Amino acid sequence: MKEGTGVKKKIMAGFVAVNVTSIIASVVLMAVLAIHVFESRVFDDLSAYAHLASGMIGEDGMPHEALVGGSLRITLITPDGAVAYDSVADSGAMGSHASRPEVEAALRDGEGRATRRSATMDKSTYYYALRLEDGSVLRAAQVASNIVSLYLRAVPLVLVMMAAMILLCVAASEALTDRLIAPIRRMTANLSGDSGAEGYPELEPFISRIRSQHEEILRSADMRVEFTANVSHELKTPLTSISGYAELIESGMAEGEQAKRFAGDIRRSASRLLTLINDIIRLSQMDSSVLEMNPETVDLAQIAEGAAETLRESAARMQVTLELDVRPALVCADRRMMEELAYNLCDNAIRYNVRGGSVRIGVHALRDQAILCVQDTGIGISKEYQEKIFERFYRVDKSRSKATGGTGLGLAIVKHIAARHHAQIRLESEPGVGTTIRVLFDRHAEIR
Repeated sequence: MKEGTGVKKKIMAGFVAVNVTSIIASVVLMAVLAIHVFESRVFDDLSAYAHLASGMIGEDGMPHEALVGGSLRITLITPDGAVAYDSVADSGAMGSHASRPEVEAALRDGEGRATRRSATMDKSTYYYALRLEDGSVLRAAQVASNIVSLYLRAVPLVLVMMAAMILLCVAASEALTDRLIAPIRRMTANLSGDSGAEGYPELEPFISRIRSQHEEILRSADMRVEFTANVSHELKTPLTSISGYAELIESGMAEGEQAKRFAGDIRRSASRLLTLINDIIRLSQMDSSVLEMNPETVDLAQIAEGAAETLRESAARMQVTLELDVRPALVCADRRMMEELAYNLCDNAIRYNVRGGSVRIGVHALRDQAILCVQDTGIGISKEYQEKIFERFYRVDKSRSKATGGTGLGLAIVKHIAARHHAQIRLESEPGVGTTIRVLFDRHAEIR
């Protein structure tokens, strides 16, 4: 995996974005909370001072001299808004305070507070007003530095700290990302081994799927190589026979009946070659994901009867008896493929039978399934070979197959057709007794 690209880049970008957003949000939230706490503390102090001062008003209506001075400002306001006393300014020169927000709130609700900022002095004045028993208002005020301006002056330092934190986050994100994707890197480097995403159970299905696909690709590649080698070998045999017999005839070494016999051998080899080529082409089509299928309602009984009729002469030459036991069984299928499937199963049962043997073809329907069964009394298959007979070019008895013209691809085609129709294949066989192959179709399955 290339550094700084792909998954690592996306994960790092996500980590950095989350961290930077968190840092900015934290700084803003802390500033807002600090301003709120600062102002709440100021107003709490003013409230306490105002309540204390309300008990220190003399009989002349003026505050006790102990309240005068210091950083706090005391103002007494009559119920009509006139200033009766101010510890800082000349009350006589001051206008009505009835419209001041904190005074209005105090006259209405018993207490009020307000903040007024001076842009020129970069200061803020905090006011707390308390309504007294006689209806007048006692107001306490304090001038403080503007908390917002304090934060603005601290912006350069905050930015430096944020930059340092972001750099730390980037470094931490890179280290964490490397740690997160390390198991995936190990798995990528060794797909066939046991190295995986240890500690990440959530990735196990994903890893298992990748390994399965990797093994399937390797297996498919091996099968293609083997298939190519088998094709070359299978094509070479009839071509060698054709070439040899033709050379004998061409050189004049074969005449009369011998030439006629050689010509018959050439015809049989050419026929076998054509059959082999057709099967190879058909199997390649089956492997293709773009193979077109024409689904329709098909009666398996009619398909079985057609296959038996086509192969009746071949069975007679092999001295094999064909028996039919079919009842209507409708399935959604490609008719041509069903004919190929039935033909190949029956043809295989005839080829690997014994003289005087029989092949029984059965079709019947259950509630949810339609079953095509081909049973023979042939040579049978040992347990260790039963899983292999559906492989390409695999033959239980190679000499018998070549003698009867078999290509070794019939059951491979059957397997592909069954898979295309979501059907199951069941095999029962015993050497010297015979073989039974059942194909089970889901009558409600839809194919495309």
